[in-house]
Amino acid sequence: MLELLSFGDRGWGDQLLMGAAMTVAVSVSAFLLGLVFGAAGAAAKLGGNLLLAGLAEVYTTVIRGVPELLVIYLLFFGGSGMVMAVARVFGYDGYVEVNAFTIGVVAVGLISGAYSTEVIRGAVQAVPHGQIEAAKACGMGRWLILRRVLVPQTLRFALPGLGNVWQLTLKDTSLISVTALAEIMRMAHVAAGSTREPFLFYATAAVLYLILTSVSTAVFERAERHAMRGVRRA
Repeated sequence: MLELLSFGDRGWGDQLLMGAAMTVAVSVSAFLLGLVFGAAGAAAKLGGNLLLAGLAEVYTTVIRGVPELLVIYLLFFGGSGMVMAVARVFGYDGYVEVNAFTIGVVAVGLISGAYSTEVIRGAVQAVPHGQIEAAKACGMGRWLILRRVLVPQTLRFALPGLGNVWQLTLKDTSLISVTALAEIMRMAHVAAGSTREPFLFYATAAVLYLILTSVSTAVFERAERHAMRGVRRA
């Protein structure tokens, strides 16, 4: 057992660690992309434009209502076709293949963004309106209010929810193993098939995910304490 998990030619330890690094890379990229989608979706829902609010509502409803694996399949099998269709508009008729990393980041980012939209929207609405009025009374302009009042307060309220979204994003990366991207689950599956020791390698994958989620929890708890500094506790 120890030999199978060792490093080098006779073990799978180095491949599993590389898979963990790939999982972190996809998770971070998808989470950041999801924050962009989430901020845009929240702004659309709160901006007062009925068309943009309707589009944001469709986006969050569809993505949250469809299984995550189906979203990945749709992008994996249809991503290259969509890119080629856009390329033909600009006169390029060649074949365009989208790599598995890009598909994984976009798919998980879309899923993460749908949940981040609601988290950010709720956080913005939790900011007391009186603070905005007080900032206007002090002569602050729109962008100054956004930078000094709305964004810091929204971040403080959104951090717990965004921590949950991050954990979901981290675990959703296991689904992109269907694209053959060499992340934790893919490497565990390959190792299990090669050695006929599925329990060992899937249990090791579970331990790696637990380590990543535990470290993530500690990081977000520290960020929450930092964001709450100076706030009076009940």
